[in-house]
Amino acid sequence: MTTQTDWNPGLYAEYAGLRLRPALDLLARVPKVPDNATTYDLGCGNGPAGPVLRTRLGAGRLVGVDTSPAMLKKALDTGAYDALIEGDIADWAPVPEAPAGLIFSNAALQWLKGHETLLPRLAGLLAPGGTLAVQVPHQNRAPSHRLWLSLADELFPGRIDHDSLPAVLLPAEYHHLLRGLGAFDLWETEYYQPLPPSEEGHPVRRFSESTFARPILSALEPDEQATLIAAYEEVIGKAYPSGPDGGVLFPFRRMFFTLTTDAG
Repeated sequence: MTTQTDWNPGLYAEYAGLRLRPALDLLARVPKVPDNATTYDLGCGNGPAGPVLRTRLGAGRLVGVDTSPAMLKKALDTGAYDALIEGDIADWAPVPEAPAGLIFSNAALQWLKGHETLLPRLAGLLAPGGTLAVQVPHQNRAPSHRLWLSLADELFPGRIDHDSLPAVLLPAEYHHLLRGLGAFDLWETEYYQPLPPSEEGHPVRRFSESTFARPILSALEPDEQATLIAAYEEVIGKAYPSGPDGGVLFPFRRMFFTLTTDAG
């Protein structure tokens, strides 16, 4: 069996503009970061949000945190971050001399389990008046994601660890979990994303295999991966039909929330 490899920054960056838009929408709802506090970009990846966070912060300190060395190398190239840390969000905490004025996480927390304890813990790390701002995909029930798992389970029974897949709580669960900890705001947006044609396969397959499908494909041998991809390609066009040029209009739902603590 193959093991899960590091992220592929090139494949992930193919749709950089579409992945950045939710980060911009989230940042637009974040209040001013307290003076002398640091912004932490948790799950910063290859740094797509770094330049816009830097513009928003001005001279404020910006630190990126991610588990992927390959992604952090690309994030360094943006020049936006004052520091980059290789580490797991589940264990992360700011150092006392750099209190967290903003904990910003765009499309990363869905990869971590135990949100019932993780989110209150992150909220508790905020400086007075600080904000926790989170965006996560809420797409698992859509055909783009559901078909990867159902086909893999059908073709290779028992091979896929369902716990390795990205997942989130229901919106109401986040509401009940966090609303008593500060000023809490929760919303969802479904983006209708135009995906350009791809010579390498259906555009939705290309979009989703770099994120949601990574742990599914990584659990399979190369010939098995090819079998699964072929099966996915055979059916995905029925859910997301291509236009005359081969492009696809791809609805993608994302969930957002912000929590701002009392300034004291």
